[in-house]
This record gives sequence, structure tokens and C-alpha cells, in this order.
Amino acid sequence: MTKQMKRVWLRFPLITGLIFSMITVYSQDEKKVHSFTIKDAVSYAKQNSNQVKKALEDIRIQEQVNREVTSNALPQITGSAALNYFPRVPVQSFPNFIAAATYGVLEEEGVKDGDGNAIVSPGDFGFVQAQFGTKWNASLGLALNQVLFDGQVFVGLQARDAAMSLARKTSEITEETIAINVHKIYYQLLIGHQQIELYHANIQRFEKLLHDTREIYKNGFAEKLDVDKVSVSLTNLKTDSLKLNTQLANGYLGLKMLIGMPLRDSIILAEELTEELVKNQILDTAYDYKDRREYQLLEIGKELNEFNVRRYKLSYIPTVALYSQLNTQALRNEFNFFKSGGMWFANSLVGLQINVPIFDGFRKSAQIAQAKSAVKKSEYDMELLKLNIDYDVASSRNRFRDAVLAVDAQKDNMQLAEQVFDQTKKKYEQGLGSNTEINNAQTELRLAQTNYFAALYDAAIAKVDYLKAVGKIY
Repeated sequence: MTKQMKRVWLRFPLITGLIFSMITVYSQDEKKVHSFTIKDAVSYAKQNSNQVKKALEDIRIQEQVNREVTSNALPQITGSAALNYFPRVPVQSFPNFIAAATYGVLEEEGVKDGDGNAIVSPGDFGFVQAQFGTKWNASLGLALNQVLFDGQVFVGLQARDAAMSLARKTSEITEETIAINVHKIYYQLLIGHQQIELYHANIQRFEKLLHDTREIYKNGFAEKLDVDKVSVSLTNLKTDSLKLNTQLANGYLGLKMLIGMPLRDSIILAEELTEELVKNQILDTAYDYKDRREYQLLEIGKELNEFNVRRYKLSYIPTVALYSQLNTQALRNEFNFFKSGGMWFANSLVGLQINVPIFDGFRKSAQIAQAKSAVKKSEYDMELLKLNIDYDVASSRNRFRDAVLAVDAQKDNMQLAEQVFDQTKKKYEQGLGSNTEINNAQTELRLAQTNYFAALYDAAIAKVDYLKAVGKIY
């Protein structure tokens, strides 16, 4: 295969990377045949590609994150139960108030001792140690907390839709990337089929040429060397045709892997890559930045950063929360909490808590400054992307225009090469040309055919790149 022919298949390393990284296992049951247009292949990929499925899981994750954010504004109810056993009831030490009270009464009543002296308090009665409590304690409780006002919680609720939009837009970008790769591989396969058809045509030409050359050699008007040269060229054509068929088969495997199709299934391409397919849309000069999903993603990111600024600013505002508790407790020296008639003592409370930020060491101020800088970065990213979009649109439009011109030129050149080959062959059959001229004409024809299909493929890819640049790839 010539370098020019290989150029078509090695232009994009995507298939090569996909094919050589696969370990394929084939099953003989449940084989299916799919007839795909490009749109069909893209649609199948959006439903079956593992990359798309991963992006959809990110959306589901964000849905649960939003539920988590919502829970911060809903009542929080907590139940509790505790059981304590004290093999040795704790000893507590406390002032000897009993002795103090006794001496106080004696002094007040004027009681005297046996010697007739009035009893006087010594002043320091020390401490008394005693065990208080029971060996078994049990309690049951129910607590409720409800946020009445918290600026950060409310901003989080407002940001839920933007966060969900971010997850969906990321999924759309994944789908778009796969769609672009599907287009390129699909076109590559179409080019491969057309090249194989031309190889078959060239093989038929050389089979007839080989037959005619042998007849001329038998009649003494050609040398054995001429027959051998034609035979070598025919063998090379057949060998290159086999290689191209193998590359085409591997290309189908790459397409299946990309779109998430079982490798045992078969794909039939329902479209043809023609000049009309490439040229059927006139490129519009008008485009909108907002049609690009990357730009939409940056807009959502900026909105989320603005929510962050608001969230930190509202953290200066006091928070208000309502709380209540209901508890019951039982005290036993034996484990008989479930015995009928046992006493349980209930208590309850309802409260309102207000937290007022006073000074946090300028932490909130630093957080607000960081959030504002993040918003600025988002704006700069959007401006930079606008410049990149302008460049992508202009450069892809230029490439497409030049590629279309190259298709027309290479088509004329291929037709001319066919005419030269046919005329050279006729001269050779009439004894007016040499075998070298035949080989040169055949080489030029193959080169012209390769250049034509390379130009047609380049034009198709340039069109895909342009549609991506303007955000209109499906």
C-alpha cells in the first residue's frame, strides 16, 4: 500500500487506539444486524455508550445531592435511648450541711453542754461522702430541630437548579464528543468501502492486462519480463486489497466499541460518502456563542460562583433555629424496667436559638473575596472561549472551503489519470508503448484515486469540525 493510501487510514489515531486496546470475545448466539445512518449510529451511542451512561449517573448523583441540600431546610428528628449500669454507684462529696444546721438550732435554742457552757458552732464541719443514685438508669428521648432562617441554607436551595443544569450540560458535552467521533469513523468506513471498490476495478484491469500481455508474449511481441512486471503489480494490488479489508473490519470493531455495541453484532452502513453529502449544506456565516455547549457550561459555572458570593455574604446574618425535646427516665436498683407499675419520669422542653456572628478573624471576608475572584475567572474564561470559537469557526470554514476545492481538483485529476491509463494500455496492446509506461500510468492512477478519496474525507471531516465550531453537530 502506498504512503498516500495509508494517509487516509492513519489520519486519525482514534480507531488505532481503540482497536489495539481491545480484547475481544465473540459469542455465537444473539447476533444482530444493524443498518445505520450516521444519525442512527449517534442515537445508538447516546443510549448505549458507557461514557454516556457514566455522565447520566453524574446527573443522578446531582439529583441526590440536591435532595441532601433540601434536607437542611426540613425538620430534623432524632430519637435516642440509653441504658446505664453502675456496679458501684458513684460517691459524691458535699459540705456537711447537716451538722451545720444542727449546731445552728442548738445555738438558737441556747442549749448548753454538761459543763453549763453554751454550745458554739466550730465553723468548719468538713465534707460528707455518700452514694447517690441507683445501679440501673434508663432513658428514652425524642429531639426535633428546625431551621427557621439560615442564609447559606436558602442560597443552597436556590442553587439546586443551576447545579442540575451543570450536570446535564456536562452530559451533553460527552454526547457531542461521541457524536463527533462517530461521524469521523463512519466517514472513514465509507471511504474504505469506496477504496475497496476501486481496488477491485484496478485488479480487474490488471487481470485483463496480464492476460493480454501473456498473449502478446506468446506471439513474440513482448518479453517475459513484461509479463512478470504486470504479474508483480497485480499481486501487489491484491495484497493491498486484503490489507484494506482487514483495516475496514477493524474499523467496524472500533465503531462498535465507541457506540457500545456488542462486537458479535454486525453493522451495515446505510449512507454513502458522496460529494453531494459533503456539499449539501451551505455554511452560514452567522453563529451564536451560546450555541456552543462549552459556553453554556461556563455560564452555568459563573452562576454557581455568584451563588457562592451570596452564600458567604449571608453568613453575616444571624441564624434562627427552633428545637424541642421530649425525654423520659427510669431509675432502678434492679433491672426491672419493663415490670408493670414501674415509674418513668418525663420531661420536655421547647427552645429558640439565635446565633449572631460577631467576629471570625476575617474568615468570611476572605471567603467572599475568593468567591468574587472565582466569578471573575469565569468571566475571563467566557471571553477566552469566545476568541477560541471565533478562531474555530473561521479556520474550519477556511479548511472546508479549501477541501471542497481540492475534491473538485482531485476528481478531475483522477478522471484524467484513468484516461491516461486507458490510452497507455491501448498503445501497449497495439505495440506502440512499453511496459514501463503501463506501470507508470497505473501508479499515477492509484495515486490520483488515493488523493481524491483523501480530499473527500478531508472535506467531510472539515464539515464536521465546522458544525462543531458553530455548535450545530447532532
